[in-house]
Amino acid sequence: MKETFKDVAVETRAAPAPPVPAALAAKVRTLAPTMTRSMQRVAETVASDPAGCAALTVTGLAERTGTSEATVVRTSRLLGYPGYRDLRLALAALAAQQAAGGAPAVTADIAVDDSLVDVVAKLAQEEQQCLADTAAALDVTQLEAAVAALAGARRIDVYGIGASNLVGQDLVQKLLRIGLIAHAHADPHLAVTNAVQMRTGDVAIAITHSGRTTDVIEPLRVAFDHGATTIAITGRPDGDIASYADHILTTSTARESELRPAAMSSRTSQLLVVDCLFIGVAQRTYETAAPALSASYEALAHRHSPRNNQR
Repeated sequence: MKETFKDVAVETRAAPAPPVPAALAAKVRTLAPTMTRSMQRVAETVASDPAGCAALTVTGLAERTGTSEATVVRTSRLLGYPGYRDLRLALAALAAQQAAGGAPAVTADIAVDDSLVDVVAKLAQEEQQCLADTAAALDVTQLEAAVAALAGARRIDVYGIGASNLVGQDLVQKLLRIGLIAHAHADPHLAVTNAVQMRTGDVAIAITHSGRTTDVIEPLRVAFDHGATTIAITGRPDGDIASYADHILTTSTARESELRPAAMSSRTSQLLVVDCLFIGVAQRTYETAAPALSASYEALAHRHSPRNNQR
């Protein structure tokens, strides 16, 4: 069985690469609500003025934000950079991208009196930004490791609650169509009892935007303890779920508002990660996946024929 302590789990997992410059704003949006106020000031300042901050020393940024050098360094590390020097390099690169016309779009919240035309436009822009943020922040090394584990899995279990369960079902349906054995568990009790049967060579996937959903963490912990390879799809790579995840795939989310709860906005980025996993697995197992897909299409073809629809 695997150790269950977080520090051991982190040691056995490859360290994630620092975020690419384009992912910095997404990181700030995702992590700012959980930061201290002083760290929020640092994070929001560097995201809003990357060019100006890139020219500052750690002391200069601390003075500008009214914080300490230690706070600046801690914020840099929380955002995924080994130190402030690495953050400065990312800020300089981000400033160059923005100067070339690649600045991220800012979308206003949806208001209760917005017209449907405005709603469509705002949602479309939010979804585009959410997908771009997720793609920019996704650690391809972690993704490749997750794909390799899934491609060779004896059995795959997926855990998610609410909207995350819908994403899990989407992944399971895709995997089933290329011949893999996969199950999505919405009932937390059933998920745990199934996780007990997981072994080395099996894969367990937990989907939770917050990284703190107990009903998702518990079955992943059990699967982890029993030797399964574990994958977390989460917006909080530093959340509790990380204690039991061999591989972490980070998602972004659009800003939450009264008319657009986190469950809606997080699902968009989760579905992108799910599609990346599926395509990666299908590519690795193409010789068996392609015939399986063809067989599934043929099995359902008669249900979509015009003659059948007239009956």
